[in-house]
Amino acid sequence: MAEKADEKYIRLALELAEKGRGKTSPNPLVGAVIVKSGRIVGQGYHRKAGTPHAEINALSDARENARGASLYVNLEPCCHYGRTQPCTGEIIKAGVRKVIFSLRDPNPPVNGKGAAQLRKAGIRVRSGVLRKEAEQLNEVYLKFITTGRPFVILKTAQTFDGRIATGSGDSKWVTGSKARKLVHRLRAECDAVAVGAGTVRADNPSLTVRLMNGRNPYRLIVSTGLKFPRTISLFNDNDDAKTIVATVENSARKLNVKNLIVWEIKKGKGGLSLDDFLDKAGQFGISSLLVEGGATLATSFIKSGLVDKHYIFLAPKVLGAGIEAVGNLNIRKMSDAIGYKSMAYIPGYEPDFLFIGYPEGK
Repeated sequence: MAEKADEKYIRLALELAEKGRGKTSPNPLVGAVIVKSGRIVGQGYHRKAGTPHAEINALSDARENARGASLYVNLEPCCHYGRTQPCTGEIIKAGVRKVIFSLRDPNPPVNGKGAAQLRKAGIRVRSGVLRKEAEQLNEVYLKFITTGRPFVILKTAQTFDGRIATGSGDSKWVTGSKARKLVHRLRAECDAVAVGAGTVRADNPSLTVRLMNGRNPYRLIVSTGLKFPRTISLFNDNDDAKTIVATVENSARKLNVKNLIVWEIKKGKGGLSLDDFLDKAGQFGISSLLVEGGATLATSFIKSGLVDKHYIFLAPKVLGAGIEAVGNLNIRKMSDAIGYKSMAYIPGYEPDFLFIGYPEGK
């Protein structure tokens, strides 16, 4: 019975944590629930980076009812000073009797130290409850904090025969309004969105969030060349200084665009080194990257094995010819094809079909 109750309250903590999506980067998504005598007496979640953590919000909600209660949280409470005070000290001060959490925080200043501090204070600690669910919720944070690189999400929108545009380059619109709204939600949730130079020249995208409320991401142009029309939106609508050009070393000086951020990237096979690009993005503080296009950039990321998660929209249309969603990966045998783990069909985006999966191997 106790284990079922623990799962019940951790699920609620996970639901609360989800409310912070798109607002907490580079911090994790965390929710907390305080229970006393079988009754919820406090709850909270981390709303935004730099503001109180979930545990502090839950303790504030519970007040004196926290004494002798159990605290449920999806991530190990922190025990170090950052932009806010350590949660462990406040938990101990509040008189919490037991702490149940899902996942040890791999952040080096925490990583087991938070739980140890609570145990030392005489608080009972249980970990590992709904661990897999907690890992999936914070997949972005876990990748970023352990590797220093952003979690890479690739989005492709294609016809049944694998085309993202006609032969003339027309791509408006491959998918319907529901699919496009989800893409804007992904932009709002990610720190940055990336496109290649070909997409900039062909589509003149703004890469902002328009079909819903949300913050605009950094806008990344990945290109070895610097020949762009002066009329492109990414250069002219840059008052927020969020447009970044990632180009080859020693080429950036040729650009003269107001508020532009430039990253000089090492050369790699056939263009820029995507490994160096992701290192630069991580150093800049980008924990999640949405790769929107086009085919050349998508192919490079897939071929390099650098895609963590893939959103694939299939529109019920056939073009017969046109621009392919993915180019040549130099795969000669079917047994070498890139597979996907945890592939799932996600309903609700009719008339289009949405599949989400995690690529395996290169």
